[in-house]
Amino acid sequence: MRVLVTAASRHGATHEIADAIAAGLERRGVDAAVQPAEELTSLDGYDAFVIGSAVYVGRWLDAARELVEEHRSRLTRSPVWLFSSGPLGPPDALKPEGDPVDVAGLIDTVQAVDHRVFAGRLDRKLLGFGEKAVVIAVRAPEGDFRDWHAIDAFAGEIAAKLT
Repeated sequence: MRVLVTAASRHGATHEIADAIAAGLERRGVDAAVQPAEELTSLDGYDAFVIGSAVYVGRWLDAARELVEEHRSRLTRSPVWLFSSGPLGPPDALKPEGDPVDVAGLIDTVQAVDHRVFAGRLDRKLLGFGEKAVVIAVRAPEGDFRDWHAIDAFAGEIAAKLT
């Protein structure tokens, strides 16, 4: 069983989550490869998929959405897990409730086994002018809020289903 872990990311934080999921699968004996969604050209050679995206203004990035839509027929014949990255702040802070706006449709499109939302990372030094304006307007907290234990647990759940 070979698993492709792929994600769309603007500033690398979501790619790092994909890397951690792939590493967690490998540690549990699952053959996993990781590739950025923005560079993916084929799904050949894979038996299962973990697809993620950074979330901006409540939506997945185009590269991840387009990957799901473009390869819908292939993905519906395999187990697929989805993940989103984006809420910022400590776990007890107020975060948007529910899934990103377009995720329900993506879950239905590929008949996903599961979807998880992981907190993200905000490093203002990596942002462009427009992104900085939005961050200031919504008073987004800066920092790395990713929960690596939760991410690894997700990898463990996927590995358990596949083995």
